This record gives sequence, structure tokens and C-alpha cells, in this order.
Amino acid sequence: MCRWAAYTGTDIFLEDIISKPEHSLIVQSQQAAEAKTVTNGDGFGVAWYGHRDQPGLYRDVYPAWSDCNLRAVANQVQSGLFLAHVRASTGSAISRNNCHPFTAGRWSFMHNGQVGGFENFRRHADMCIPDELYEFRRGATDSEVLFLLALSEGLDADPKAALERAVARMEALSHVRGTTPHMRLSVAMSDGERLFAARYSSDRIAPTVYFRWSECMTGWAVVSEPLEQRGHAWNELKPGEFLTLTKDRAETQSFCPELP
Repeated sequence: MCRWAAYTGTDIFLEDIISKPEHSLIVQSQQAAEAKTVTNGDGFGVAWYGHRDQPGLYRDVYPAWSDCNLRAVANQVQSGLFLAHVRASTGSAISRNNCHPFTAGRWSFMHNGQVGGFENFRRHADMCIPDELYEFRRGATDSEVLFLLALSEGLDADPKAALERAVARMEALSHVRGTTPHMRLSVAMSDGERLFAARYSSDRIAPTVYFRWSECMTGWAVVSEPLEQRGHAWNELKPGEFLTLTKDRAETQSFCPELP
């Protein structure tokens, strides 16, 4: 399973999340504490927002701990909203196009989890993506399909409801053509203004998500695992919850995909 971290608030260097903390994302790529797999070395990525509407994007297939360019970029780039991810593949190939985050227009999206038996119905899932969004289908992961389905379901208008409908469609396909567990999911996504996260599973084993306000950074962090293993109180996002973060506010709502 993958690990990810995201931030919204005043501008900080990417390294303040990716590499500097005691249990930073790079540390988690080698020594994850709350994942099925300790090592997450099948690539990495970071999407950040700055002076343009669309996010910048840097992804590669190397393990995050061994890529000096990632540390160099994180040391220089500042942003008030960014998403970062280290990957442990659940079946799809190790390639740059399969590395998270995924982007389309102003949206960025990353996922930890799985859609059970996706390799058995990939073609059927791809056929659910509307023609006008298929140009953004560059890889072969279930996560990218989920993102594009959410966009087609109205992510711009209602992010929570759109993601619920997309998750329900993918989970329904897994019930018909896939295997258990049909859906395990933690997601972070952004439209460049707000940061959203969700936690959900079909079998009560939902990937972990935590969030907290940082006084020193003057912003919110939302993560797969706490960035410090002691000394700071993190809030757990409960299974079946959806989180909306702005620069000064956090709101949680129920997240309940309704299968057909």
C-alpha cells in the first residue's frame, strides 16, 4: 500500500513535509509504520500549486529515498497547497504514468488502497471514462480510473458526492467482475483552492488517514501516517468520513457510496 501527505496553508518548502520531519514521506517510503508493506519504492510524485491555475507535477519511477532530484526540488520549491505520494504497486507496472498524483486541468488526485480484482475488469472500467476525459488516461491504474470517473460525476460542483458516485461505480464493478476486498481507499485531492480527503472500505479495513493544524507552518497537513512519532496530537479521520480543508477551517462529513 502507498503512503501520501498533503498540505494547505501559508507557503512552506515542500521539504517541510517530504523530507525534513522525523517520519517524513521519504522515511515512510522505506519504513512505513501503518501499512501492509513497509517499503514503498515503486515511484513517487508531487503536485503543487503556485502562480498558475494548473498544478506543477514531478513524478518518477525511482524510490523516493534514492532520488537526489526530489530532495533538490523539495528544498527549493515553496507552495501553499501540494500533494505528495510514494508508491507500492498493487499489480500495475512500475512506470511514470502510474505514479501519483494524477492531474487533469486544475485538479490533482492521489490514492492509497485497491479495487479488488481490477486487473480482471480494467477494460470495462476504462469504458466508463467519457470520451472528453479519456485523454487524461495515461497509465493503467485503478486509481487513475477512479479520478477520471469522479471528474465525470461532477467533481467541480460537489467533490464529496462525485467521489462517492465514482467509488460506488468501481466497487460495483469489483462485485460483479473482481474479488474481495472490493474497495479499500484513502484519497487526497485538490482543486487548487481546497484540499479534500476521504477514508472508506468495503470490509472495515480502511487505510489510515490523519490530519492536524500546525502552528509553526500555519497550515493543515493530512497524511497516511503522522509525520512525527511523538510530541504532536494528530486527529484520525474515521472510516466513512470525508474531510474538507481550507487555509483556516476543517470540516468532516459522512462518506457513504451507495452501490447500485
